[in-house]
This record gives sequence, structure tokens and C-alpha cells, in this order.
Amino acid sequence: MTVEANDPGMSIAAGGGTSFRPLLEWLARRAEPVAIGLVAILIGMALFSIFILVIGKSPVTLFQLMYTGGFGSWFSIQNSLSRAAPLLLTALCVALPARLGLVIIGGEGAVVLGGVAAAAIVLPFVGTVPPILLFVFMGLAAMLVGGIWIGLAGFLRHYRGVNETISSLLLAYIAIALMNQFVEGPLRDPASLNKPSTKPLPAEYMMGDIPGMDVHWGLVIGVVACIASWALIELTSYGFAARISGGNVRAAQIQGLPVGKLIAGFTAVAGSFAGLAGMIEVAAVQGSANASLAAGYGYTGILVAFLARHNPLAIIPVAILLGGIDASGGLIQRRMGLPDATVLVLQGTLFVVILFCETFYGRFRIFNPDLWKRSQ
Repeated sequence: MTVEANDPGMSIAAGGGTSFRPLLEWLARRAEPVAIGLVAILIGMALFSIFILVIGKSPVTLFQLMYTGGFGSWFSIQNSLSRAAPLLLTALCVALPARLGLVIIGGEGAVVLGGVAAAAIVLPFVGTVPPILLFVFMGLAAMLVGGIWIGLAGFLRHYRGVNETISSLLLAYIAIALMNQFVEGPLRDPASLNKPSTKPLPAEYMMGDIPGMDVHWGLVIGVVACIASWALIELTSYGFAARISGGNVRAAQIQGLPVGKLIAGFTAVAGSFAGLAGMIEVAAVQGSANASLAAGYGYTGILVAFLARHNPLAIIPVAILLGGIDASGGLIQRRMGLPDATVLVLQGTLFVVILFCETFYGRFRIFNPDLWKRSQ
């Protein structure tokens, strides 16, 4: 798979075309994650096809239904975009700490607690505060709770040496237990019998749809959050300091960078985005806080972030792709008699393949300008 030294394209890149060399180097580095990511998706789908064949179903039919259910019509596209909205925010919960070398996988906890916080703060103000102002209150409460929850994992990592992957996952389980305690206890609506929930939001206090679309405003919030996160990482001194700390913590400390504050700050910002995803689920989808908040968006966000190589801008198309796959689950269940969780098997397969393909970054000469001179 490696490009040989006498490859014509490589000769141009490494040879006399010096005026184009900076552009070629820039394109090569940017093309590597795209190429490897696409190969990982194809390999993952091929392995998943073997699984489908083993259980006696047609992979071709399944992928056709997956396309139809996710992107085959305007209705399907809108459904996929709605499902992508929380994934944009939960993926940021993984991507931002990853720039500091941290692996946070407990975003689900911030989602459920953010949703509970949003539902709790809304109750005293219904009927007395304009809806737009109430959305601000709900968003701030959700971001505060989510930021504290994931920020705690960052705090424990730096100041107590606790592994952030394990602590964030354990915190997610604790958060789900707390959510169940609140919605089945002090915040429970007495009218919710079979499914304990908080009091539902009045229709006028529900988050509306984007004009001309059957997609709620959470999608816009998620896209704006991704763009803002990219600007934070790529255009600010804080983002530069975070990248330095993620590359070599010891070197960052020698340079006097506040590594502890960066870790706590970036994990808190990441958690605030996941908490905001919980608020959007309450205000735009569920209408109340209940067990449906633990829908797995925090875990799917991990796959989105890794597939996007923790690039906030790349998270946008990847989240839409995964949203489409998730939206097709119902159609696959009806047409092929497969369980709705079939798409989760595909997502798990893709995640394993993506982790495996991480080992190939930097190994191909065509994508690594540092190796071009050696190939001359």
C-alpha cells in the first residue's frame, strides 16, 4: 500500500515543483484523515456485510434500506438532521479534551443531567417569562451542570491522577442513576404513570423548527458550536496552548503553560456542550425529562469524534452520516425483520475498525511530506 520512490506523482511532489510544494504538503496532510476514514468505513461495512450474510439476510438490501431511511427522501433527510443535532454536541464533548490528549467517554452523563437541569429550572418560570428568555435559562443551567460533571473528570485527571476515561464512564453511570432518582422522585409529574417524567413543557415553550424545515433549531446550535470550537482550537492562544499540552505535557509545563487550568477548562467546555444536547432533547423532542434522555447519544458521539479525527468542522458531515444510519433503523426493522439495534452493531464495527486504522496514520509516503525527501 506504500507509494514507491519512483511514483510519478511523488516525483512532482518531492522534485522540482518547489513553488507548488507548500500547497502539495498542505493537501497531503489534509487528505490523509479523509482517505483513511473512508477506507475504515468501507472495511467496517464489509465486515458488517459478513455478519448480515451469516444471519441469512442480504447486505445489498440492507444498505439500500439504510440509504432510503437516512437520505432517500426529503422526509428522511430531515429526520437524519434532527438525529444529528445532539451528535454534534456530544462529539464535541470527546473532541475538545482529545486535543489535550484526554479520552473522555462519559458524555452521556452530561446529557442526562443537562436535560434534568433544564427541565427543573423551567418549572417556576412557565407563564411568567417569555419563551426565548426561558430557553436561555434552560441552556445556561444545562451547560453549567454538564460542564461541572465532565470538568470533574478533568480535575481528577490532573490533580489526583485518576484516569479520565474510567472516571468519566463511571460518572456517566452515576449521572443516569441521579436522573432516575430525580424524575421518579422530587421532580416527577404525578400524571406520568407508566413512564416517570417531569412536568411537560407547554406547547408555546417548546423549541420550534427551522423555517421551511421539519428540523428543530438544535441543528443550528450544534453547527454553531462546532464552528466556535474550531475557532477556539485553531485561532486562539488557548487552543494553541491546548495542542502543545496534548503533544507533550512536560514540555508545556516547562514553557510555563497552565496545563491544569487548560485540562479543567477544556473538559468543562466539552461537558457544557453535552449538557446543552440534553437541554435540546427536553425543549425540542421529549418535552420533559425522563429515561428517554439516556438514548445513547453520548456514546454515538464518541464514534463521531473519532471518525472526524477530533476536528470540529469534520464532525458536522460525520454526525449527519451517523444520524442517517440511526434514522434508518426503524425501516430496516420493518422491511427485513431485523432488530432496531442492528445499526448499533454497524456503529460498533465501524468504531473498532477506526481504532485499528489509527495505527496507519503517518505511514504512507504520499500523505507524509516528511518522508518525501527520503524517497528521492
